[in-house]
Amino acid sequence: MILKHPLPLCLCLCPQLWLTFAPVADHSAQFMGVTLDQINWLSMIYMVVAIPLSFGTTWMLDTLGLRITLVLGSWLNMLGAVLRFVGIMRNLPSAANFPVVMGGQTLCALAQPLVIFTPTKLAALWFPEHQRATANMIASMSNPLGILIASIFSPMIVGTTNNIPLLLFIYAVPAAITCLLATVGIRDSAPPTPPSASAESSNSEPFLEGIKLLLRNKAYMILLLCFGSGIAVFTCFSTLLEQIMCVRGYTNDFAGLCGGLFIVFGIVGAGFLGLYVDKTKKFTEVTKVNMSLSALACIAFSVVSQMRNQGIAVAVACSLFGFFGFSIYPVAMELSVECSYPVGEATSAGLIFISGQIQSVIYILLLQGLTKPMAYSPFSTCSVGGDAALIPIMERTAQISKEKRQSIITLRHEGQSIWNFERFFKCSRKNQAL
Repeated sequence: MILKHPLPLCLCLCPQLWLTFAPVADHSAQFMGVTLDQINWLSMIYMVVAIPLSFGTTWMLDTLGLRITLVLGSWLNMLGAVLRFVGIMRNLPSAANFPVVMGGQTLCALAQPLVIFTPTKLAALWFPEHQRATANMIASMSNPLGILIASIFSPMIVGTTNNIPLLLFIYAVPAAITCLLATVGIRDSAPPTPPSASAESSNSEPFLEGIKLLLRNKAYMILLLCFGSGIAVFTCFSTLLEQIMCVRGYTNDFAGLCGGLFIVFGIVGAGFLGLYVDKTKKFTEVTKVNMSLSALACIAFSVVSQMRNQGIAVAVACSLFGFFGFSIYPVAMELSVECSYPVGEATSAGLIFISGQIQSVIYILLLQGLTKPMAYSPFSTCSVGGDAALIPIMERTAQISKEKRQSIITLRHEGQSIWNFERFFKCSRKNQAL
């Protein structure tokens, strides 16, 4: 039934709009006449907007229901995608391109919290207990599917800088279709007949009372910091992957492939984990093991990505990072619901998302602040994508491209911090009132 609901389409669309520019950051910067740091803000605006809006979103889901929240989110995505395309039309002054695109991106950013908090709520209201982790996995993995699409197709579409308008038009089409399907297809927030006794008798705490309970819940707070840190690392990885790898001579297409491998293996891992925890209920054990292994994979990527001509090693590191790291997302979200009962599902999942967004902004700003201008590199492909492989960079490229050595060191330390958080992770299901 989850596959027939418009929610997976909404979840798949949000990351496509979020990461439209990240896999082709160099082309986007040249087309709009801005710096790479400004292009990064097209991604960071999602995190900045999500921090205050997430509190309102959790209230909307718990109070107004799924239907109103999802329909509003789909309309914001559609309007933002259309405005982005309008922003790069030829009849606009070149100085207006980036501000208008940023305005459209901001509308899309407003939609993300309205959509991304919904899987746990949908699973709790529409599915019996023995199917909830699987339903949550399917809905949650629609989000990385959108990231996969953006990571692979953006570099494929943007072979040259002049293809940026085509890119934005292509992403506006599914936004309009999803808006139509959500508006027409979502008729109720909950089924007429509850799927289980727990869904029928669900008595979530009021929003503000739920926040107070969560802040006093030690197990939940540890999960909040631990998993929020993991979300931040993933966000940095998705936003800066192309900029990190092009300095070492890897093309935009290869960076997109690595991002795709990260997502594909994450989806495969999530499929196995969702089925496993549905049968065994070993949420805590699975979370601990996977977070430890994902920290090791993160450290491995930070090392091999600094070496030239190591495409296989980089691809393997990205695959392992996705398999152990990204696959834990739906399980950790379900664990947050168990750790926080009787607080509403949207509230418990929402605070973790907010934690991840706050840490993401901090980490990306640190990564940008720790970079230094690149003096010269005969191997960089940062200026004009894959066609520039092994061609000496020009002076203009040296002004907008940045060496990411210090950024990688910071990412490596972040992976180590996840490992340290995990060592003290004591969220045990038997200590929770289920």
